[in-house]
Amino acid sequence: MRAVLIGATGLVGNYLLEALLADDYFDQVRILVRRPFAQTHPKLENVLVDFNDGDSILVALNNCDVAFCAIGTTQQKVKGDKAAYRKVDYDIPVNLARFCKMTGCEKLVLVSAVGANAKSGNFYLKLKGEVEEAVIKEGLKSIHIMRPSVLLGERTENRTGERIAKALIKTFSFLVPSRYKAIHGRDVANAMIRAAKKGTPGVTIYEYKEMI
Repeated sequence: MRAVLIGATGLVGNYLLEALLADDYFDQVRILVRRPFAQTHPKLENVLVDFNDGDSILVALNNCDVAFCAIGTTQQKVKGDKAAYRKVDYDIPVNLARFCKMTGCEKLVLVSAVGANAKSGNFYLKLKGEVEEAVIKEGLKSIHIMRPSVLLGERTENRTGERIAKALIKTFSFLVPSRYKAIHGRDVANAMIRAAKKGTPGVTIYEYKEMI
């Protein structure tokens, strides 16, 4: 398989890139990035794209078999600007699905969030639900949606709120319903790879139990 990955610098994306490069099932791993990426590997291809330019993404998807999307921003990064938040968390994955359809890449694996619901009163969960609905409407042959709760693992950035949530969930894990249990980014990445290999037709949703 030839894979394309958006979000390689994030927590899940970093684990996913590491696993893809180590897996002989994948002959080529192409990452789409905004700025130069330092890592090198014989089967790694770094492609600089402008995510505001559809043609830039469209060209980069040529000749790929599966697309992985682990993109995501935070309120801190966009300084509370919901429009800017939406440009990253909605526009990029939805455009990716649309361009996958156009280029014949019929398999997409997407990181969403537990509780995603387009009718939610919560901005984040509503946005994730809208992303899922829009991606599904593109009609790709095989769509796999991961819905993790709090993510465990090493981030390069400091997220105070998430750090507190991790501590609370670990402490009270015995009280937490399984779908809301914290999950390691590496486990999400491995689940994404297994889903891509299996390639079940239609839309498949994965929560904690399914990912583990």
